[in-house]
Amino acid sequence: MNVQFLSVFLKFFFLLTPFFVLSSFLSMTAEDSELNRKKIAVKVTFSVIIISFILLFIGKELFNLFGITLNSFRIGTGVLLFLSAKRLVDGIDTGKIEKKYEDVSVVPLAIPITVGPATTGALLVMGYELKTVQDKIVGFSALTVAILVVGVMLYLSGAIERIIKKQGINILSKITGLILAALSAQMVMVGILGFMEKT
Repeated sequence: MNVQFLSVFLKFFFLLTPFFVLSSFLSMTAEDSELNRKKIAVKVTFSVIIISFILLFIGKELFNLFGITLNSFRIGTGVLLFLSAKRLVDGIDTGKIEKKYEDVSVVPLAIPITVGPATTGALLVMGYELKTVQDKIVGFSALTVAILVVGVMLYLSGAIERIIKKQGINILSKITGLILAALSAQMVMVGILGFMEKT
């Protein structure tokens, strides 16, 4: 169970693109005080937890409602995930992100920066795949821990920026992109193999 938990935790953690989120958070809260930054970090964390759990729960119902097969969604999500990974590897200038909202904790930090289209699709697929009670316990707990770790990163964003600098965050963001590219390839291949088995 520990190995399963670690595996699911790492998938969720990298799906949330933590270092891109951290970079965006620092950019959008650059004019805020340290105390206000921490308040925003807490609100982002709770918002992402609520959104992510809703997505995990509605996956099966959503597929049934629209008549979408799981393998079709795997392939579509894999493609979206690959595009997200490519953007991270190519490098995204988060300094260009403008603060258009008075409260940025839910929009755009929670949605779509932390839980974007690719992450949404992946959560729907993973939620559908949680069949047994043990799978659900492991899945929900691993997702919660992953989100809390990202939340702690945002809460300590000022200290992290001082230690590894913006360049270090960008490098880690690119590494995250490579891992996401591998996850997307796996998701697409599982979807294709699923179709082949049924033909």
